[in-house]
Amino acid sequence: MAIPSQSPVLGVLGGGQLGRMLIQSAINYNQDIHILDPDPNAPCKDLAQRFTVGSLKDFDTVYAFGHSCDVITVEIESVNTEALEQLQREGKKVYPQPDILSLIKDKRKQKQFYQLHGIPTADFILTVDKADVIHNADFLPAVNKLGKEGYDGRGVQVLRTDADLENAFDAPGLLEKLIDFEKEIAVTVARNESGELVVYPAVECAFHPTANLVEFLFAPAEISQEIAEKAEQIAKDVILKLGMVGILAVEMFVTKDGQVLVNEVAPRTHNSGHHTIEANFTSQFEQHLRAVMNWPLGNPDLRCPAAMINLLGEDGYDGPVLIEGKDEAMAEQGVYIHLYGKKITTPFRKMGHVTILADTISGLKEKAQRIKELIKIKAIQ
Repeated sequence: MAIPSQSPVLGVLGGGQLGRMLIQSAINYNQDIHILDPDPNAPCKDLAQRFTVGSLKDFDTVYAFGHSCDVITVEIESVNTEALEQLQREGKKVYPQPDILSLIKDKRKQKQFYQLHGIPTADFILTVDKADVIHNADFLPAVNKLGKEGYDGRGVQVLRTDADLENAFDAPGLLEKLIDFEKEIAVTVARNESGELVVYPAVECAFHPTANLVEFLFAPAEISQEIAEKAEQIAKDVILKLGMVGILAVEMFVTKDGQVLVNEVAPRTHNSGHHTIEANFTSQFEQHLRAVMNWPLGNPDLRCPAAMINLLGEDGYDGPVLIEGKDEAMAEQGVYIHLYGKKITTPFRKMGHVTILADTISGLKEKAQRIKELIKIKAIQ
């Protein structure tokens, strides 16, 4: 008589919207997921088979959490990698691997990795503090980035002239040459433990003018076949040279002279892949699950052109969420709304996203702009 075997438990460090959408994919496979998050009201709290409140940066908390899991992954880079390394030594599977997380969450090490391995990226200078940035004023115009703890537009300052130097960070970071780019694109690539690798078609990103967050995303990117192939090859090179297992979002600049330069990478599901839930044969969340569990990888191809809009908290609103325009947007064909379960909104907080599908790329941008103007995330007054 066959004895049923228990499915390996997947533990996720972080219980935000990325973890929430990962769980939504995992449900289809009866895959149990345990979540660790410092917020007792995190979006995952009612969806995970086990939800633990605790610090992602505390060694003992992460180590104890990992013991209840067979495979461990992350939805944010800022975690205690020393605890993950100890768990890995004790036989737990940790993907992406702890040493890769340590490298990527430090933008200084990340840039040095690109330089060492011949991955095209913007010229840069490592800086120690604000005085060091000022000392290198002749490198302007440049982007000053914090080495650690920067995300979602935080920890980034554009320094165009000497007058901007007062905004430099007084902490270890880097100065990266400001690129006069034509487009910003992203390519998502996934790899499992067996070495199987798949690449998603490049997408085009448009950023919010003040929040430095992706405001719109369009798939496929309107680039030449030559540029698309170059970007896909670079993304594959990055994950292979890292030796990483999991899903990797590679953000790149396309310059006006046809170069493709890596900006940054995220070793997890990413905002640039949210459209894949409806627009691709395999969503980035299912793909990440397949990769870290060493299942066969899914087809990454697009089903049809798509746009994605980030639903950000409106500027000037702080408090319990009030959503305007949802019903009108829901009535439109090809419009899919995803809300993240966050009860409180603040200016520019990621509260959800909308995916829009169309038969052709023409008209998609106009419709995306119209839907964006329709749905507003405000607060109950």
